[in-house]
Amino acid sequence: MFFLLSLVLGVVAGLRAMTPAAALSWAAFLGWLDLSATPFAFLGHPIAVAIFTLVALGELVTDQLPQTPSRKAPVQFGTRLVMGALAGGVLGLPSDMWISGAIAGVIGAVIGTLGGYEARKRLVASNGGNDRPIALLEDAVAVILALLVVWLAV
Repeated sequence: MFFLLSLVLGVVAGLRAMTPAAALSWAAFLGWLDLSATPFAFLGHPIAVAIFTLVALGELVTDQLPQTPSRKAPVQFGTRLVMGALAGGVLGLPSDMWISGAIAGVIGAVIGTLGGYEARKRLVASNGGNDRPIALLEDAVAVILALLVVWLAV
């Protein structure tokens, strides 16, 4: 189950890079995920929760802007891979399975980045080219999946 959760959290990173970090930060803050004996204990601090939440919300807003680069551009793609690795690795820290979690997170990030791009492109085309509702749907899917993963990881 852990590998599946890390993979799904990586998929979320592929959809919205900062959403997994915000979800993990909230999980640590609420005591759902014990990171106290790890280098990532700072994620549970209220300041970290605020910062990651604001950055994730900012990403949801900037995704709606026409000048936002493609998620497949090198910097955006790389960011998603790094965030997928971090999310999966952090999820595996309490059980000392961080390497496996990081690998699963990277695989999920590739799936989320490329699969999310294709799904969004096709849904927008079938929607007469109207991107906004599809982008909002993608936002909702990313947030719900992230929350579901951290809830199931308890």
